Amino acid sequence: MDSKERLAIPPHPMPEQDPAERVDNVREVPLGYTAETAIAEATRCLQCKTPFCVDGCPVNIDIPGFVQAVEDGDFKKGIRILKKDNLLPAICGRVCPQETQCQLECTVGKARKDQTKSVMIGKLERFLADWEREQGEFEVPRMPPSSGKKVAVIGAGPAGLTLAGDLVRMGHDVTVFEAFHKAGGVLVYGIPEFRLPKSIVQTEVDYLEKLGVEFRYNHVVGKTLTMEKLVEDYDAVFVGTGAGLPKFMRIPGQNLLGVFSANEYLTRANLMKAYEFPRSDTPIFRARKVMTVGGGNVAMDCARTALRLGAQDSLVVYRRSEKEMPARVEEIEHAREEGVQMHLLNNPVRILGDENDWVMGAEIVRMKLGEPDASGRRRPIPIEGSEYVLDVDAVIVAIGNSPNPLIPDTFPDLEVTRWGGIVTNEVTGQTSVRGIFAGGDIVLGAATVILAMSHGRRAAKAIHIYLKTGRWSDLEEAVAVEINQSQTSS
Repeated sequence: MDSKERLAIPPHPMPEQDPAERVDNVREVPLGYTAETAIAEATRCLQCKTPFCVDGCPVNIDIPGFVQAVEDGDFKKGIRILKKDNLLPAICGRVCPQETQCQLECTVGKARKDQTKSVMIGKLERFLADWEREQGEFEVPRMPPSSGKKVAVIGAGPAGLTLAGDLVRMGHDVTVFEAFHKAGGVLVYGIPEFRLPKSIVQTEVDYLEKLGVEFRYNHVVGKTLTMEKLVEDYDAVFVGTGAGLPKFMRIPGQNLLGVFSANEYLTRANLMKAYEFPRSDTPIFRARKVMTVGGGNVAMDCARTALRLGAQDSLVVYRRSEKEMPARVEEIEHAREEGVQMHLLNNPVRILGDENDWVMGAEIVRMKLGEPDASGRRRPIPIEGSEYVLDVDAVIVAIGNSPNPLIPDTFPDLEVTRWGGIVTNEVTGQTSVRGIFAGGDIVLGAATVILAMSHGRRAAKAIHIYLKTGRWSDLEEAVAVEINQSQTSS
């Protein structure tokens, strides 16, 4: 088949649960490709001589390689290629914003002058990971001899899991310390079951255990275990504690009963399985009319979760227009299909309470857009005299998170930014303290799963060289040399 014929093939949509059905359950919404559909979608790839899609991937997966394997029907080869650069493909295939990364750079989409027509790279990644899981056989690579070096990883989120998998495959002993009773970080406490089933996260964690990664749960480093002890006992330490500090609006009424941070609401619903109450021990407030403030993926998750918990009405209030919403287009569409009401160019200025201090409404002001601000998006400006009241009995604040302050607060030797993030070398992940590295949302603030993973991968390379050579002040130079040598030999 020549390029012209491949370009003429339309993208293959993924089947989904009907909105009327899925709003009453927590099962996954997209149902996945069949083998036949995956092969047909892979056939659309042009196998470009210059694969721009790889440049668009934060972890530089060999996308043409695994897509070609799918087209050939050699799924075992495809998953092997994928896992060379990404040990969490089932997760990334579901929650990574491929439309703004690898698929944005796809030559097929550019040739069609419509990036929605790009090869569905993320869906193919998900297919391969699901195929491997359904086979029940996970290929474990031959492991190198032990280096005798020990690495402590604080936080079992995307950055920590990626780094742990990379370092154990380099021959180092890796122990992950996780505050919760399950690994996954935001993957298990933040992203709902209907977007990312927790059994899939556990399968990826189980694979890391097969590789030799040790997990220690219910360890709150900085409280039950000190950083000083880890630095003493381990040859290197990686901090990947994420962005767990919720932001609030600082408006009157934010302390009323029925006001929740997205963190608390989603942790109760997801990690603690409050949707199964009373079979699960965790209760959650089941409101009649829920207002979620924010326009990102987390806001969509909250609004959609509220419907599944029985809300009659679920509203998203966002101060800009839909064009400026940071949520994925797919998530906004899914929310609308399920009945979430979008109140755009609106912003709460006061939360109203009854005589018992329970939420009974919110005062809203209408907004207009001015010139772009520091974010590059047009700045929202209140319209004078446009205030009105929304009748709601619960408010979920989903306007972002700040880096988890526990490690910096209990280990003040670490240099931090004015926003509380740990300061690192952008290439190596080195902190201000020798032997300690950091990455993911504790550095970035709330970001994407794949960006956190790229931080883990970057730091793993640096830690490996540090453990081999003991170099610190010129570690960035040593990493650059090794990467250059690796690219030359390949």
